[in-house]
Amino acid sequence: STRQQIAFYGSTPAYRPVLEIEGWGDLQTELNALSKQGQWVEMGALIDDEMLNAFAVVASPEGIAPELARRYGDVVTRTSFYAPFRGDPDRWKAVMAAIKAI
Repeated sequence: STRQQIAFYGSTPAYRPVLEIEGWGDLQTELNALSKQGQWVEMGALIDDEMLNAFAVVASPEGIAPELARRYGDVVTRTSFYAPFRGDPDRWKAVMAAIKAI
C-alpha cells in the first residue's frame, strides 16, 4: 500500500529532515525501530491521512490529472507515475492521456 511505502521511506534516517519539515521527525525513530523488527504492516498503520495526502496524490482515477495539475501544475514539468496496484489497462490509458494533456 502507499502508506507502507511512505513508512518504508520514512524509516530511513536520510528522510528524517523531510519528516521534520512537517513536524513528523519523531515518527522516523519509531518507523526505524519497527523496520528493524520487520513490522511492515504496523509501520503503514502509523501513516495517517494527513501524512498520506502530504506525500501522495490521493484521488479517483478520473481525479488524478486534475489533482496533479492543482498541486504541481505551476512547478513541475516532468513526473513519474506509480500506483501500488494493478488496474484495468483501458482505465489507465485514459488516466495517462489526461495527465499528458495537462
